[in-house]
Amino acid sequence: MSRPKRKPKRKRRDRSVAPKLKFQPEVIIFDVDGVLVDVRGSFHTTVIETVQHFTKKKVTRHELHQWKNRSGFNDDWKLSTAWVQSLGGKQQYDEVKAKFVELYWGAADKGGKAGNVAREKWLLPRASLGRLAKRAELALFTGRVAAELDYTLDRCRVREFFRQVVTVEDVQRPKPDPEGLLKILAGRDPAKALYLGDIVDDALSAWAAKIPFIGILPQSAGARSARAALLRKHGALAVLRDVNQLESWLARHRA
Repeated sequence: MSRPKRKPKRKRRDRSVAPKLKFQPEVIIFDVDGVLVDVRGSFHTTVIETVQHFTKKKVTRHELHQWKNRSGFNDDWKLSTAWVQSLGGKQQYDEVKAKFVELYWGAADKGGKAGNVAREKWLLPRASLGRLAKRAELALFTGRVAAELDYTLDRCRVREFFRQVVTVEDVQRPKPDPEGLLKILAGRDPAKALYLGDIVDDALSAWAAKIPFIGILPQSAGARSARAALLRKHGALAVLRDVNQLESWLARHRA
């Protein structure tokens, strides 16, 4: 009696091994706050102090990051106003903004003692910027106004590395609109660019511009797991703990 033929075994796909992404960007665009600059002591502290000033209520960094996880609050003046009003405050945008600016700058913009702006820390060393600038054009697209950005670039002596700088004052439609990113590209292929950001509006802006996106979220960032999931949901290729991991990530994915 002949034995029935056995069906050949199907090869199982190893789902633990993802296909390698080959990528060599010609333009690397950075958001500033939370990516290149640690703003926990400056902008984040100023938001909390502004809200507490108007509401006389204690608010936390965890609550701040819950606001940051929502689209539409890349502007800290707008966020502060919405937060104040959500807690019963009647103050309008201009009044909240004025207090925020006072706390952030102190008298630094007039040559006097600096406010919370003095607590900012630049995160990516000049040596790393120099290496990255040799492999790609570097640019900035930020929700900051020019005065805020100029102060930091000049104080940290890093302006020379960035060929293009687009602030919120250079666009008609701020993030999550892609206008600023498209302005930097100037008709070039978005697939050959890379944008690094830390909040949902950064990811949405990159998605709308069809630019590959990497999230930067410190391990200590409030609500990190929730925001990391949101960034991945909106197309992040990766979520790194530190912008200093960018060089090694690019080396692993070199085309």
